[in-house]
Amino acid sequence: MKKKVAILGSGISSLSAACFLAKDGYDVTIFEKNETIGGRARQFKEKGFVFDMGPSWYWMPDVFEHFFKQFGKTSSDFYDLKRLDPSYRIFWEDESQTDIPAQMEDLKKLFESMEPGSAKHLDHFLKEAEYKYEVGMHDLVHKPSLSWTEFADVRILKGLFSMHLLKSFAAYIRKYFKHPKLLSILEFPVLFLGAMPKDTPALYSLMNYADLSLGTWYPMGGMFNIIEAFEKIARENGVKFQLNAEVQGFHKANGHVIGLQTSRGDFAADIVVSGADYAHTEKILHDKANYNTEYWDKRIMAPSCLLHYVGIDRKVDGLKHHNLFFDAPFDPHAEEIYKDPKWPSNPLFYVCCPSKTDPSVAPEGSENLFMLIPLAPNLEDNEAMRQHYFDVLLKRIEQHTGIDIKPNIVYQRSYCIDDFKKDYHAFKGNAYGLANTLRQTAILKPRLKNKNLKNFYYTGQLTVPGPGVPPSIISGEVVAKEIKKDFPVRTNELQEA
Repeated sequence: MKKKVAILGSGISSLSAACFLAKDGYDVTIFEKNETIGGRARQFKEKGFVFDMGPSWYWMPDVFEHFFKQFGKTSSDFYDLKRLDPSYRIFWEDESQTDIPAQMEDLKKLFESMEPGSAKHLDHFLKEAEYKYEVGMHDLVHKPSLSWTEFADVRILKGLFSMHLLKSFAAYIRKYFKHPKLLSILEFPVLFLGAMPKDTPALYSLMNYADLSLGTWYPMGGMFNIIEAFEKIARENGVKFQLNAEVQGFHKANGHVIGLQTSRGDFAADIVVSGADYAHTEKILHDKANYNTEYWDKRIMAPSCLLHYVGIDRKVDGLKHHNLFFDAPFDPHAEEIYKDPKWPSNPLFYVCCPSKTDPSVAPEGSENLFMLIPLAPNLEDNEAMRQHYFDVLLKRIEQHTGIDIKPNIVYQRSYCIDDFKKDYHAFKGNAYGLANTLRQTAILKPRLKNKNLKNFYYTGQLTVPGPGVPPSIISGEVVAKEIKKDFPVRTNELQEA
């Protein structure tokens, strides 16, 4: 009999783990509490508009190709990948705007136009960032982080000295650049990592390499195409799906989980992987949890967010596919997320308009808008507050584009902290997992193995390697490798597979 693996949740990390385990000969079933798969990367359709609910940035295409290659596939087998140029547009406080070009020579010209001599500095900065990316994304993130000895090989030890782990990101980039707009461009990718730039390790300049060198891409048809691609690979390898099947408890015996209690009945299992919210899973495990409530309360969380999905029956010429509204001071909003949690007084925000690239996501002559304000987690969430900030965003968009879109709105839906809690049991309603601070990196993150149950594992944004679509893909692969080491498939099981 093949070993039965039960996976909680159907987000990116769960799908990744399921694909690898099924390919290696395990009998895998995914249990999803909601009626559709994808977790935070779900999709919905209304009035001819197709809305991706969560991730909207396709960075690190090499990570996706690494995944597909292991199943004899490539991204082009599932979707048409298009590089965006410009990568994104930034709106500034002085009412000017900057388009970030995809081509490196154009990017250097942009930097040089803002700060003479900065093109040369950008070369050096991105060379160091590339090294961090190579070591970080090809070595460090593939470690299960169960012991410090994992990091004791020559390449990684050598790399750690060049990774600037103990230097702050803010101080590091200011070695190279002085112009406030250049600093904002470089600090943008760490905005959602869960700490202010001055509290984020300079290691994360690897994100600048991902942004400026590897580029910003888009899968035509929408980000949900990634979920559909992973689902197809999973089903080809025999993975089964149970939808509307919320896991409510576990049957345990002799230091093992032997089955699940779900809203659709009981299921036997030899191995369990939770890609559901880690803290929520720990509550269900009770005395067999890795960590207590006090531990979780001390974790520093990355932000939550207020989202608005908006369909309008006109075009907005002033917007690009990705738009960053840095038309308010950065530090006060960051303080209101990370230091003094409250609803922001004057928020920075992001607008995605995928219909600029992809006509399939909106009716002809219309625009599909995805608006996001990063927030401190666990704030009081109510409809009046959501509407207030929606009005703020509409006024700011009008200020910069000259277009009042309010009369043209044909569909609008909000999504915020209470929804993250309800749909995903997200701890404190977080959207982006744990903050990537030095004290919550690698082995200092919540463990991917349960210490009290020999066959229970975790994957996803609250364990290693961390939040984001590419790290979640890797998280699924890492946990699958650990399971294969701990519970190897025997020859007769491989023959069954």
